Amino acid sequence: MKQTALVTAGTAGIGWETALGLATAGLAVTVVGRNAERGARAVERINATAPAHPARFTAADLASLDAVRALADRVLAEGPLSVLVNNVGAMFADRQDSADGIEASFAVNHLSPYLLTELLLPSLRAAAPSRIVNVTSGAVGLAKRSFDAVEPPGGYYGFHWYGRAKLANLAYTLALAGRLDGTGVSVFAADPGGAATDMTNGTLRDPRIVSPGLRLLWPLVRRKFERSTSGPASVAAKPSIFAATDDSLTGWTGVVIGPQAHPVPPFRAATDPRLAEAVHRLSRHLAPLTAT
Repeated sequence: MKQTALVTAGTAGIGWETALGLATAGLAVTVVGRNAERGARAVERINATAPAHPARFTAADLASLDAVRALADRVLAEGPLSVLVNNVGAMFADRQDSADGIEASFAVNHLSPYLLTELLLPSLRAAAPSRIVNVTSGAVGLAKRSFDAVEPPGGYYGFHWYGRAKLANLAYTLALAGRLDGTGVSVFAADPGGAATDMTNGTLRDPRIVSPGLRLLWPLVRRKFERSTSGPASVAAKPSIFAATDDSLTGWTGVVIGPQAHPVPPFRAATDPRLAEAVHRLSRHLAPLTAT
């Protein structure tokens, strides 16, 4: 049976390199992105490498929960899905709302992959053994750990809120692995470590993205972070590709793949079942599986 893969935010950077890696590994890849022109170019570049199965592009603005549901409907109609890579992510210097009136960082970095994954579980189960790969970030270490509401108390600081959304998604990922254990659907988190992207070259240079107490030290912290994220996207994509395809992970689940493309211990807070349950309650409330 032909193996299929879906890669969100796959038209450029780490997502495109991930899609290319999966196509090279023999999967029939669908690339998801907002811009049809960029999508066409991305697929053309992948297909120029003569993969076993031509790549395709599907347009979807994953900041919209209705768009996520529509994408899921299209994918479900196409049959079994072997690999889902939730690569979508964004950091905002200023607070923004999504199309659904939800704080945008939480919507894009957690609710979108959460909802898409939940809706695509029937296709993933049908393709078992199959894999889910959620892209995480070292920014979880500076995250607030309160998930009683979509927005934590205090002012908006983009880096911390990005980390909080990624922490929510990591906790969800590890809990999902437990839920799906024994179904043939394996679940992984992949930490790319970073690359020189628009986010690292732009948003991270704005000191407003961190809390006032960190701003005096931010130039030093940022330079250290930038040194670790200055490599090419092709290297940063390796953890996701490894998690999605490597035979050594057969039978494994609930594993974090680190920037060196091998398993690493998960961030401890993400393993707290109380935090995971709070994330699950909030996610179900904000992103119900059926539109209301």
